[in-house]
Amino acid sequence: MSSEGLPLRMGLRDGNTSDSIETPVAIEECVALGLDGVHGIVADSKAYCKHTLGLCLEQGVGLITLVPRTCAVRQELEAWGRQQGPLPLLLEKPGRTRQEAPRRWHGRSVVRQVEVAYADGRRAMEDLRFLVVHSSQLAQQAAATYTTAQAKEAERITEHIQRVEARWFACAADAEVAIAEYEGRGQGRRGRKPRPWRYHILHYQVDAVSVPQKRLRRGRPPKAEAPQVEVRYRLGVRSEAVVPSEDAPGWTVLATTVGPEKCTDVEMLQAYQEQHITVEPGFRWIKNPAAISPVWLEKPERIAALAMLTVVGLLVYAVIQRQVRLYLRDHNQHIPGNKGPTATPTSAVVFALFTPVTLVHFAMDDTLCLQVHGIQEHHLTVCQAVGIDPIWYQGAATGQNSLPRTTPP
Repeated sequence: MSSEGLPLRMGLRDGNTSDSIETPVAIEECVALGLDGVHGIVADSKAYCKHTLGLCLEQGVGLITLVPRTCAVRQELEAWGRQQGPLPLLLEKPGRTRQEAPRRWHGRSVVRQVEVAYADGRRAMEDLRFLVVHSSQLAQQAAATYTTAQAKEAERITEHIQRVEARWFACAADAEVAIAEYEGRGQGRRGRKPRPWRYHILHYQVDAVSVPQKRLRRGRPPKAEAPQVEVRYRLGVRSEAVVPSEDAPGWTVLATTVGPEKCTDVEMLQAYQEQHITVEPGFRWIKNPAAISPVWLEKPERIAALAMLTVVGLLVYAVIQRQVRLYLRDHNQHIPGNKGPTATPTSAVVFALFTPVTLVHFAMDDTLCLQVHGIQEHHLTVCQAVGIDPIWYQGAATGQNSLPRTTPP
């Protein structure tokens, strides 16, 4: 998709194949179609892999992509960023509400060597530029998400502690084996590695408890008989919440094959952020409201035909949105939106505006009449934005669209 959300190219990929294999193939096919008017490619973390980086370096394609959290280079750069102190201010935007503080992004680009894989199978260590960014808004969101997740995990831990403390063991060795299982040091099940708790640390200890032993004979025991006791074992559990450091959340690391002389740190950050307001809404549109019901398509040609129709629908949807926004911006106008007047409506908002508009057909004697009800000024503004002649609405509203009925011979 373009920076305005318009689909430019379409291709079908195998969902059962790894992204590290399919993504370079998709980029290579895109390069084969030509890069006229294309300055570069912006992608999410699925595009960060050795083969994609090698292809973009080899073909001279500018790539800006998010580095996954699991990569060692991102963990190393986030630790580097926390040690640098205040980073330069890259971008600042006002809060979404009056009460919300301004959103700020601080960061700096650095160069690190990473391994890339070229088309001929050769692997080499190449210098790659990384932008380390700390976002105040992302840090607030991460902190809120962490608090919510920790509270939910605390509820599960309460149930876990009740089950553990209600379990008895015959010997201390069995209790130690259970501790190893609870702490994630056991073998796991079905080959899966046990996963300890994420937001809490549980401390287990073995407690020996003396309990009366059941007599083998019935009746009252003699006074001289000493009470028989046995030692049984159970686990005691103490929960401790993990408190993250204040500077831990809010970090993002972007990788690019573009040099700083062609794309500054600010432009790199803005290019990555723009996909969330242009490209991502297109994918959300495909899922809903343009969601396709489950259907069985046996032939690849039918799958390609359905994908083509979906992309054409997305193109029409995106063009309407683009044209309306450009018209409103150039003429400094607004239309009703979900939360008041807006100059950046989505196509869904534009379609919803025309819901009250009704076209009525009726006949009087030998004359067919058309009447439009509910038309307002913002409807005519949308018509002018997308190039539809509003005379049809205006003529119908004023009664000038009465047409004589033609009687067949």
